[in-house]
Amino acid sequence: MDIITGDVNANGVKLHYYRTGGSKPPIVLLHGVTDDGLCWTRTADVLSETFDVIMVDMRGHGKSNAPEEGYTLTVMAGEIVALINELGLVKPIIMGHSMGAITTLTLAGLYPDVAKAIVLEDPPPFWIIKDEVLNEPQKPNPLALWIASNKRKTKEDLFAEVRALNPGWAEAELEPWVNSKLRYSPKIVKLVEMVDLSSIGFEELFKKISCPALLLAADLNKGAILGDKEISPLKQWIPQLEVVQINGAGHNIRRDQFEPYMKAVQTFLAKIV
Repeated sequence: MDIITGDVNANGVKLHYYRTGGSKPPIVLLHGVTDDGLCWTRTADVLSETFDVIMVDMRGHGKSNAPEEGYTLTVMAGEIVALINELGLVKPIIMGHSMGAITTLTLAGLYPDVAKAIVLEDPPPFWIIKDEVLNEPQKPNPLALWIASNKRKTKEDLFAEVRALNPGWAEAELEPWVNSKLRYSPKIVKLVEMVDLSSIGFEELFKKISCPALLLAADLNKGAILGDKEISPLKQWIPQLEVVQINGAGHNIRRDQFEPYMKAVQTFLAKIV
């Protein structure tokens, strides 16, 4: 797989991207918090047979700029739309994991004409936990503590950690995961605060999503964060949403169960393009 790299000015923020190219339908991949674009490499390798794959380093991650402020869903969604416009992509499919998935949902609601379809890998259910996040800002957040602690770890420490916690991950997933932890800016801790949650009416926003949508869910007892309680309102607000349960996977669905994940994604995408 050949990869082209580049930067775009997305509403004043430099966003770095990796792209497989070719005259194929575009698909934009948005990573989770503390990951970066190259964490999609294994997935992109498969998708690039059919798609022009664009793997984005989101703000504060990878080789993209890390501004002081603006670590919010609405700002990040706007930056991805700016990147899509700068690259001249027409009706791309947008696929996101975790933070990238909730950004994808936000984008598809705010800008319903941009995406041809969306794919969501275990997004954080801010439409359910919004009040909890806003009401307990002083409570130490385990993710915030982990984000800070990673900056004190060596590459060897990170390799040992990811191998111990995820013995089932393919070797190809490990180096991109480790490198992403070394590259992100400590400023991304502001993403945990999600300061724009109070201004987002998720029901109203998600009801504006008109494109085909796939949600990949996994096992709560293995660390997935979406269960029936969280998925139920999504299905009401986005009636065209397809939900596929990937058994034996936690929050990192594609890393835990790559083949079932890719089968679900490719089956859905085959109906779109």
